[in-house]
Amino acid sequence: MIKTEKITYNSIKEKLQVKKPWDSIIILALNILISVPVFIILHQNLIDPEWPLHLDRVLIFLVLLIIIQLVLRLLKTIIIICLVLYLLALLYGSVFGDYGFRSVFEDYQAMIYTMSEDPNPQDIIISKLLPFPNKSEIIDAVDYNNPAVRNFALSATTKFFKEVKGHHDQRKMIQCFAVFKEIRDKWNYVNDPKGREYIAYASESLEHFSGDCDDHAILMAASVRAIGGTPRIIHTGGHLYPEMLVGDMADLEEANYLIKEVLFPDESRGKEIHYHIDEHGQVWLNLDYTASYPGGPFMSEEILGALTLN
Repeated sequence: MIKTEKITYNSIKEKLQVKKPWDSIIILALNILISVPVFIILHQNLIDPEWPLHLDRVLIFLVLLIIIQLVLRLLKTIIIICLVLYLLALLYGSVFGDYGFRSVFEDYQAMIYTMSEDPNPQDIIISKLLPFPNKSEIIDAVDYNNPAVRNFALSATTKFFKEVKGHHDQRKMIQCFAVFKEIRDKWNYVNDPKGREYIAYASESLEHFSGDCDDHAILMAASVRAIGGTPRIIHTGGHLYPEMLVGDMADLEEANYLIKEVLFPDESRGKEIHYHIDEHGQVWLNLDYTASYPGGPFMSEEILGALTLN
């Protein structure tokens, strides 16, 4: 007698289903990659009760791992599919393009390092998620580590305001203002080629000191960053412009005095200092090419996106 077996959809599925232990490994690895930056945000923003051996932080990290692991397992199928597609895209980028596995590793490493040093690490994540035109190209173009950019910024600090005495605590601010003056005095506005957005590296713009607003913003940000300042680039509806971090309101008072009484008295006489205050109370001073002094009038005050370069 021939034994028969009833064939059903579930029986076929069970026979074809293969145990895939690598699924769990991938989920665990992804969990760790997500948990580390989230933990840094929690660590920096939660009050430290000063438990012995930092047991509170250990407990937070373990709970975080468990929660994220559960969420990832619930979405495992979707995550695995997306991850495979992402890996294929990175493989293509590694072989044929400029952005591949090495670039992802370096970006992640840089992000974790920056977050660990920043008192508001969540801002790093937010800045990466907010829409910003040509964001990756602009970040690459701000090549403040390029020797030509560094040397240019250094030469500006020896050319202007070197003789200013009695403001040692604001030396870095004064040097950044010297960079602003040097670029402002030399900058020649030139449109991009028709129908194309051309983004020049800061080191490239040093050759002719010419370009459009994004080229100016990139050069200013790179030069300020090269001498220890903290710049950011503001996106505002078809226009990009640079700002520099001044500090708190007390630092703004110092900047106001230096600009109007010491460094740019003629350019700023009878005029206001223009700035933005972010959600943390930090003051950012306008350095747009349209301004004749640091903190000059905004061409456009609206902020659609901010790219901080620190």
